Amino acid sequence: MRVNVPSVTPQFLRSRIGKVCVAIIGATPAEMLEKATAVVKETPFLEFRLDYLEKPLLALPKLKHFLSDNTAVTAIATCRRSANGGKFSGNLAAEMEILSKAGTSGFHIVDLELESAESLKKGELQKLRDTGVALIISHHDFAATKDLDGIFKRIEPFQPDFIKIVPTAKSLTDNVTLMRFIERMDDHSNIVGICMGDAGIISRVLGLRAGSAFTFAAATAGEETGPGQIAARTLIETYRIDQVDAATKVYGVAGNPIRSSLSPIMMNTAFRRETVNAVYLALQANKLADLLKLVHEIPIQGLSVTMPLKQEIMAHLEKTDPLSAKIGACNTVLRQDGKLYGFNTDVAGITGPIEKRMSLRGAKALVIGAGGAARAAVFGMRDKGAEVFILNRTAETAQKLAKQSGSKTIKKDALSKTTFDVIVNATPVGMAGIKSTPTLEAADLNTKLVFDLVYNPLETPLLRLARQQSIPIITGIEMFVQQGARQFEIFTGKPAPEEEMLRVVIHALRQQAESVAETPAPAAKTKKAS
Repeated sequence: MRVNVPSVTPQFLRSRIGKVCVAIIGATPAEMLEKATAVVKETPFLEFRLDYLEKPLLALPKLKHFLSDNTAVTAIATCRRSANGGKFSGNLAAEMEILSKAGTSGFHIVDLELESAESLKKGELQKLRDTGVALIISHHDFAATKDLDGIFKRIEPFQPDFIKIVPTAKSLTDNVTLMRFIERMDDHSNIVGICMGDAGIISRVLGLRAGSAFTFAAATAGEETGPGQIAARTLIETYRIDQVDAATKVYGVAGNPIRSSLSPIMMNTAFRRETVNAVYLALQANKLADLLKLVHEIPIQGLSVTMPLKQEIMAHLEKTDPLSAKIGACNTVLRQDGKLYGFNTDVAGITGPIEKRMSLRGAKALVIGAGGAARAAVFGMRDKGAEVFILNRTAETAQKLAKQSGSKTIKKDALSKTTFDVIVNATPVGMAGIKSTPTLEAADLNTKLVFDLVYNPLETPLLRLARQQSIPIITGIEMFVQQGARQFEIFTGKPAPEEEMLRVVIHALRQQAESVAETPAPAAKTKKAS
């Protein structure tokens, strides 16, 4: 006998499910229920990943009790086998037994992978339905986004209550492929579509607007049940997924890598603070052509451009401001009337914080790097009257930049014998998630000031080294917020809420630092779905 209702009809489900289903995991029933209890007050649409439990059947009585006590919950039971991206090591018969008993334990919906459904004997699927549950038939492709119509045709004969199709975005435009598919199926209100992977965040935020019945989220960061999955609170509070509609303008930060970027939380906070109907996404751009196609397809109204695209994108812009043209690098793109216009806000983000502390006229500066950010630093400081030296891993690139800007190059072994007024790191060395050998050693820091443009983590190895020698520092946060505030103004025409932008960035970085300090050594990874 069911706990909540005698049977589940599609109409009943649609009247109670939310737009975000939170995946609940745990090694034990107690751990799973603890997480569910923490989530349920904010988001009562839950997926219990039974395949994460060692003995799922033994957990069902406790889960039944939880569902009986929490009648507002709509619950999905999933016990995905390892062959299909889950953690359950049992066979198909064992999976069906677990899902059937979940159906009599108060669960409203069960998720059965397409491969399992296709392997069932005649009548077995009906037995599952006879328990009173609604049925999701799901398909996960961990390799690519391809033949979505073909997958739909395989699932449709089973007549499930929901059709869940989850490919992997290998490119940004794979999201467009998925969302166009969902839009074509506008007469089917039961399709759930998500792209997995770092590039798939677009579909997780904009998929609902395209017509996906709902989307999935992790209970908290670090508990993702699929590559690229976003924490529920981030999806709801940062991306404001419930408010994204046809009128919502889309912006993003594009680069590679982009996973650690705090631009989305900073810009989305600013949009919320200034009541702008817009959403700002992280765009993992492996190829510029892929990014440009996405900009026109979505369409995307504006971009923050980061490494390694700041120079490459210049050739694809209709027009740039004089600063970008002079530097040969652009970090801000605005789309108007289908054309792309470029701006550079990096320069002010670099020279402004330095000039709060010293005059650049006549100062002697060292810039580490020769990419887009380094070009902004070099040209910006040269314009202010500084003598600039460039150190770069590739000497030829440094020499070219030095010639263009009227600067000089310097070799690593000359640093310990040379004094500077300011040293600026404009490389990704020290950035969270990037393994790299430090460029400078303690003996190289013969300077009055160290400025690291890397803002994540809060204290980089270079800044730590400078602190140890009592050298004043400028953190990358100052530059990050300054350039981001100017981008916000270019995008919206409104003054940027700089204090709020700074506050959320510092808060996020401190949270990350605490999380890293508390995280145990990682276990071996397994393939996961959704």
